[in-house]
Amino acid sequence: MPEGFRFYDLRHTGHTLSTRSGATLKDTMVRAGQSSKKAALIYQHSDEERQEEVAAGLDVTVRTAREEAARKAAEKPSGTDLARDE
Repeated sequence: MPEGFRFYDLRHTGHTLSTRSGATLKDTMVRAGQSSKKAALIYQHSDEERQEEVAAGLDVTVRTAREEAARKAAEKPSGTDLARDE
């Protein structure tokens, strides 16, 4: 084992990796046998790489919603377009 290694630190790693893989807070609580959110949150950590992943996910969500809205708008003419056609 490396110098300074503590088995207890594996709880932090386990929680962090679980949430990064998509586990919910409840999922990590069940896996660790914890009954309170506060206890579970102590072991979860977020780093710059994870924040970049979250930002990228938000970007995809917003872009997808905008593309869907534009597609729907193109399929359905506006009231102005309908009045022009008459």
